[in-house]
Parts: sequence; C-alpha cells; structure tokens
Amino acid sequence: MIEISENSLTLRIGNFELAHSEDFPIFAVGRGENTYEMSHGNFNISKYYNEKIPLRKFKVLSKNENQCEILFFSPSGEELKSKFSLIADKLTIEILSASKNLNRFWIYIPTYESEEIYGCGEQYSYLNLRGKRVPLWVSEQGVGRNKRDIITHFANFKDDAGGDWHTTYFPQPTFVSSRNYYSIVHSYAYSEFDFSHRNFHELEIHEIPQKIEFGTGNSLIDTVVKLTKSIGLPNPLPDWVYDGVILGLQGGRDVVVPKIMRALEKGLKITGLWIQDWEGKRITTFGKQLMWNWVYDENMYPNLPEMIDQLRDMGIRTLGYINTFLALEGSLYQEASKKGYLVRKPNGEEYHVVVTTFPAALVDFTNPEAREWIKKVIKSNMIGIGLSGWMADFGEYLPTDAVLYDGTPAELYHNRYPVDWAKINAEAVEEAGKMGEVVFFMRAGNLHSARYSTLFWHGDQLVNWSKDDGLPSVIVAALSMTMSGIGLTHSDIGGYTTLAKNVPDIVVTKRTKELFMRWAEQSTFTPVMRTHEGNWPDENWQFDSDEETLKHFARMSMVHYALKPYIKQLVEKYAYEGKPIIMPLNLRYRIENTEELKYQYLFGEDLLVAPVIESGQDTKKVFIPDDEWVHLWSGKRYTGGTYEIEAPIGYPPVFYLADSEWKDVFEKAGDMK
Repeated sequence: MIEISENSLTLRIGNFELAHSEDFPIFAVGRGENTYEMSHGNFNISKYYNEKIPLRKFKVLSKNENQCEILFFSPSGEELKSKFSLIADKLTIEILSASKNLNRFWIYIPTYESEEIYGCGEQYSYLNLRGKRVPLWVSEQGVGRNKRDIITHFANFKDDAGGDWHTTYFPQPTFVSSRNYYSIVHSYAYSEFDFSHRNFHELEIHEIPQKIEFGTGNSLIDTVVKLTKSIGLPNPLPDWVYDGVILGLQGGRDVVVPKIMRALEKGLKITGLWIQDWEGKRITTFGKQLMWNWVYDENMYPNLPEMIDQLRDMGIRTLGYINTFLALEGSLYQEASKKGYLVRKPNGEEYHVVVTTFPAALVDFTNPEAREWIKKVIKSNMIGIGLSGWMADFGEYLPTDAVLYDGTPAELYHNRYPVDWAKINAEAVEEAGKMGEVVFFMRAGNLHSARYSTLFWHGDQLVNWSKDDGLPSVIVAALSMTMSGIGLTHSDIGGYTTLAKNVPDIVVTKRTKELFMRWAEQSTFTPVMRTHEGNWPDENWQFDSDEETLKHFARMSMVHYALKPYIKQLVEKYAYEGKPIIMPLNLRYRIENTEELKYQYLFGEDLLVAPVIESGQDTKKVFIPDDEWVHLWSGKRYTGGTYEIEAPIGYPPVFYLADSEWKDVFEKAGDMK
C-alpha cells in the first residue's frame, strides 16, 4: 500500500512499513572518503564524512496503485530520484538518479525495541545482531576475534591479524527481522548496518546503491525461505559427498595412501581424499603451506591421474585446492604476467600481495581473457586429471588502491571479487560437463555467492574452544549463514589455526584429542564431514593419532553415513525450495531469546542437536522445545523443558522427533557401535 499526503509518505507490505516525514526522512545522502590499510587480509578502515544531508522534502513525479516515482531533495539542492514498486509481499526501491559526486547513502527503517535481527552474512560471535553496528567488508576473520583475548592481542601485535567480533570472510548486505521481513541492499560497496538505535535501523552504504529490496513472510521461516530464493539457489551436492568423510591429508602419495588404507581397516567411512598439496608445498614460519602453481607436483604425487583412478575404483574421490593467487616461482604466474592478467598498482607494476609470509600475484577477474584463462586452468589441470572437487580458497585480499582491467574502482569491487571467483569456478564445472559430480567449497563471499558456490566452509578457526574463534563459533556461523539465505556449510574438523612455533607459551594453541573428538561429533550433524590437518600438522592431534580417536571417528563417520537419506533430502529441499538445513530453534518454535540458545540447532526439522562445546563436560544442559523428542542414543523420551543430559565422548546430546517419518533412519544411526 502506498499512502501519500502533502508532507508524508508511507509504504506498507504486510506488517512492514517505511515512513517518510520531514522529521523522520527515509533517506540521507552525503560525500566522504575511506582510508584502508590492509595487513595479511585484515583491514583497518578509517571513515571521513564531508557531509550528511537528510532529504526531508519530496515531490511525486508519478503514481499508480503499486508504483510511484518520487524526487527527494534538500534545501541545499541535493536530489535523489527513486522508484518504489510494491508487488504482493515485496517492496523494491530503485535509485534512478542522484546529484553528482554523492557517494554516501543512508536509509532509515522504523523498528521496535523487542525486534531481533539476524544475518548480515557469516557472523561468528552473535546470532541476534540487535544493538550492534555491523560493518560489511570481506576480510580475513582474524585470529581470536575478541579484543579481550590474549591471543587476539598477540596476533594484532605480531601481524595486525587479530580481528574483531564482526570481521568475517563472508559479509552480506542482507538481514532478517523477527517481525518477519527481510532486506537486501544490492551493492558491493563498504556498508555498515546499525541496529543499535531504539526506534530505527540505519543502513549506511558507501555509494548510491542501485536497488534495495524488502520482503515479508507469513512466519520467520517463510521469510528466510523467501530471502534464500531471492539471493539464489545452488545445485544439490553430488551423491558421493554423503557417503562418508572427506579426509584431508597431505605429504605426498607415499604418505597419504598408507594412511587411507589403515583408516579403512579401522572402519572409517571415506568418500573423498582431499590433498591440498597436490600442487606442491612450501614450509614457512606460519607452517606447512602450499605452492600456488595449479599444476600437479610430480615429485610428491607421481602419476597423480593414475592414483585418482585407483582411489575412484575403491569408492574414494580425490579433491584438490586452488585460490585466487599465483606463486611468483610458478609457471602459471609467468604466463599470466606475460599476458597481462594480473591486478596492478597505480604505477602500473603488478600488485604482489603478502598473504602470510610470502608475496603472490592476484588474478584480475575484471579481465574477460583472464577469467577464461583461469577457467581453462581449472578445466585442464584439475578436472582434466580426474579431481572431483577442490577448496576454492581466498577472495579477501584485493587491495583498495589496486588498478583493475575494466576501470572499476577496487574499493567498489573488493566485496564482489569473491563472488566472481565463485562464478568462475561454477562456470568451469559447467563447461566441463561436470555439474552434479564436482563439488568446490569456499570461505569468502558476498551477495549472490550462494547461487554459484556448491558449498561453503567456515574458514580458519583456532584449534580451541573459544566462543569467538573456536568450535562454538562454527555453530553460530552456520546459523547466521542460514539466516542470510545460505544453507550448505561445514567446517574444518578440529579447526585450522595453530599458534605453536615462535610464540610465547601464554598464546600457544594446539589441537587436543578431546577437541578433535567433540568437533567430529558436531560435524556429524552437518551436511558434510571434512578434516584438515591444520597449519602445523605435527603439533596437532589428528584423526589417527591413537586407536581410540580413530575408532571414535570411524563410528561418527558411520553415523553420518547412516543419516544419508535424511541429509540428502534436506540438501535437495534447500537447493530446490530454499528450505533451511541448519536452523536456530526459533524458525520452528516460539523462543523468547535466541541468543541464549545459539549453540543448539535444528538439523532439518526432525533433529535437535546440542553439541558439547566446553572441555571436560560429560553432561550438558539442553533446552528441549515443545514437542516429543527421542534421545538418539538411549531412546529416552523428552518433552518441552530444560534437562541435564549425559554426554560422554561419542554421544553428544541429539534428539529426533518421536513422530518423524525418518524414525527408522535415526534409530539405525543411533544404534551405531
């Protein structure tokens, strides 16, 4: 509904409305500039505002029942021409024109104190963002991510790499409200979504956006589904992905093959071997890293295509690794440099970015020839030798002072860079005729990444129990991704980042046996189970570090495999209908404070999961929603309330609906010994 009077404007869909008056204008515009300092993918951003001008006056240019064009203006002459369209449950605002040199934009949305806000991409620390001001900028997540944590202080002191609660690989200019509406800002510019005001939300975008979209649903889950469909749905996962664990190993053929054979003998259900060092390795002060030249290393993996075929005959697919960089020592860098496919500095030199301890060149995705070239590398050197998937890493490191082929300012392209990286990988798979067979997984992203990438992982968590950057954080990350319309997520079992070499004892972090086992339990109840040895493999507990761990991991892999029919239909409902997979409890039940329950989740609508996320726990207090639930391991029944549940290693608190159509599948999984 559109209501216009002499001095006011109201636009309403469902229970959502925008209201403009001279005292409370919808829009403000301005001019400003940002300064960006990047260190190892972490950014310090300083903002300067020349002016901020509320557009208090308006003039109706045209109007019918569902559409109107309106010119907003200020006494000083700034103008913004907008088109508002109301179709069913959606309000779209298109910015048709604006005064010259405007590069700041604000929109104000009325709210209530009791409203909860979710989304903004992948958030690791908070599920409910009400009361927060959320910057949206693709970056490294940071080490520790908590300014009160000694590890974060050390990482900041050493490399300016500590991060904060809001730093993330995958921000997204979308949010969902507990009032059953969603918002999408169609812009890749730096933005800040401010949910800290009592009576309004303030969305600040550092350009004049092309479009802003609001949609409403009949319920919170209906709203999330509509957002999910709006940003784009991916293809379902290949069937083989569900058949066990994707085992992350490295070190060469003579190392990984014996490990696989021993694991199979002990009952580990393996569906994939992920060898991130298929293209070679380098040892740095950060640990065991990779040689970023996307050609297989014949010394480490002699006749790799033959090995891939042999493993496939055993029912095991092989996965590799690629990222947005090229090693300066590599043959591909020499080729890309000669052809002019690399990001450049303002002085015309190639931009060589230091990622951890060494410089590397970035491929310029605004160059159509460079895009075709890197796709050819993927199709020939990876798919062509038989790889069934890969980690498509990075995407966060485009410097804002870079010069791009097509002239787009790097500041405005930075957040789009990982989206184009996802699109390039998707196109390579499609052009190779391997859709539905190949899976690639990414950590960086932004608006519309979901429609291109086949899978996401939560990034480089610390190998510890910290709530901002350890095991608990991947649960919040999965839930916030769901509330951002992204359903296919998983994590490195056991985490990735170890601080063990050349650091003070007070900040040493090493993966323990207990942490690995508990992380494996949590990953069992996600779409994909995949391990990572971490940046210092020899310092960390691995899946085969002792017999007990291997036996535990084998059992959890069989539980996951037993759940295949259930998990597969969850993924298909997400891919075809937009239905969420890993859900906060309030998508199905009336919950007063979702933030207090952010470490429990629904895995589909029929499984309730409350992972153990603290060291030394053998019981856990669990909130059981109103329904009849069956404990997966004991068969004991529970109804709504809070209970202290026994949770020894190997038996995390998991429950299924008593009347679930998947009861037989759950009973089979629960009986795994």
